[in-house]
Amino acid sequence: MKTAFIRQEHTGSAGAGDLIPRVATIALGTELIVSRRGYRHYGIYVGDGRVVHYAGRISYPRGLVEEVSIADFTAGRRIHVGDASNERIPGADVVRRARSRLGERRYDLLQNNCEHFCSWCQNGEPRSAQVEALTQSQRLLVRTLERAALAARRWFRRATTTTLGFPFPHGSGSGQFVS
Repeated sequence: MKTAFIRQEHTGSAGAGDLIPRVATIALGTELIVSRRGYRHYGIYVGDGRVVHYAGRISYPRGLVEEVSIADFTAGRRIHVGDASNERIPGADVVRRARSRLGERRYDLLQNNCEHFCSWCQNGEPRSAQVEALTQSQRLLVRTLERAALAARRWFRRATTTTLGFPFPHGSGSGQFVS
């Protein structure tokens, strides 16, 4: 169930007393997002003005899943209220999932970051749109290179068959010629 606060912004610079009454209407298990320099940081709202998030390597060498106040989570920045939990995994279960990983220290920017954590809590699938967008051009380059290599291999086989009149032994056998 989504609340009226979904996708609206609140100012983290407000005092904790001003901020908490507004977020108290947010459904349990809703993702909260704070824009930081160069990226967005994600956490799960667990009630009573608290957020469970994966603190990255800036704060802890191996990261840490921790529960903090909304004021600590926002660090004075604007907070965006993201997706609420869905019917498949109710809000209370999202909170249980988030808290089940408290103390975890296996942060990985590309495979296990704060966005992966929130996605797993809400949907059971660890995904990060930020990482996917970042690596999309790299995946496209790899696919293009793979296709080019396959096309070159096919061209080479056709060219050697046409030139020699018989199939060339592409890497098969001992590599020695028999006279």
